[in-house]
Amino acid sequence: MASRLLFLARHGEQHRAEHESPEVGLSERGRRQATLLGERLRDAGIQAVHHGPLPRAAETAALVGAALPGVPVHVSDDIGDHLPHDTDPTGLPPAYAGLLAEYDAAERVDGPRRTAAAVARFATAPAEGDVRELVVTHSFLIAWLVRHALDAPERRWLGLNLHNAGLTVIRYSSGGPPNLIAVNDTAHLPPDLRATGLPPDYRF
Repeated sequence: MASRLLFLARHGEQHRAEHESPEVGLSERGRRQATLLGERLRDAGIQAVHHGPLPRAAETAALVGAALPGVPVHVSDDIGDHLPHDTDPTGLPPAYAGLLAEYDAAERVDGPRRTAAAVARFATAPAEGDVRELVVTHSFLIAWLVRHALDAPERRWLGLNLHNAGLTVIRYSSGGPPNLIAVNDTAHLPPDLRATGLPPDYRF
């Protein structure tokens, strides 16, 4: 029975995270998070690492890859930081409606197109064999893939918040529906490196 064990990790904490910029890489804390994530995955049998094009994802993938000698690292625009679904804001809390309003018409087309390509590439069982891959990406895409695995309503990607360098694992098998194995696992991080990337009032 063919299966894909898909490891999903949000990038480490961005430098000056309060002023998010697509051109900025990781903070010192983010680099520590990524290094510890790599150590966590050292013996996980990862066969390939994939990451989005932004510096914070690329730097995270490079630090993780340093712990996985011989494992290829690939970049893909389809697993970048984009809107995963053109969600109707009707009836949503103001914060979610405001978030969705930040995207223009082109982004509301391009983001879902890229997400569909990512789903087709990663959220399926392989034709044969057992595949283990890591995707280093952003919170929205991981939230969408969790929603997709659970076959939840499309708008349920909203409200799924991911820790920086948190680990989510989904198994796709030719023998049945996806299995959600872990979400937001931060066991590899000490307390002072956890909960970054969450809204301030969610931190614990």
